[in-house]
Amino acid sequence: MATLFTKIIEGELPGRFVWRDDVSVGFLSINPMGPGHTLVVPRAEVDHWVDADDTLLGHLHGVSHRIAEAVQAVWQPPRVALIIAGFEVPHLHLHVFPAWGLGDFDFRNAQTSPDPGELDKNADALRAALRDAGHSDQVPA
Repeated sequence: MATLFTKIIEGELPGRFVWRDDVSVGFLSINPMGPGHTLVVPRAEVDHWVDADDTLLGHLHGVSHRIAEAVQAVWQPPRVALIIAGFEVPHLHLHVFPAWGLGDFDFRNAQTSPDPGELDKNADALRAALRDAGHSDQVPA
């Protein structure tokens, strides 16, 4: 059975995509821990990150780095966080989000009902920053 993320990747469920390539996608979290909180997800259904090969992990890290640079450019936090947790959905995903302190790393502080307009605005800002950084080929319209 396809995972929730596979259904988003295949367009069966909506997603606010900021990145697409042959190996992975990046889309905004529906429970953000900060503005622009993006999930970087492989197209392949890999459950646990330790089951992914080095090539896939390297690719996901590279995409996460590009998105982190965009998060840094847009919101200018002191740090951009990267977390691999894996408890929410059994499909490998990397969380990339701005962090102003250690409390920002607590999933209990994630928004449960974010404003859809704010999510759209954040996705637009990330896409613009990624395009400005030269990644137009991977940024969906």
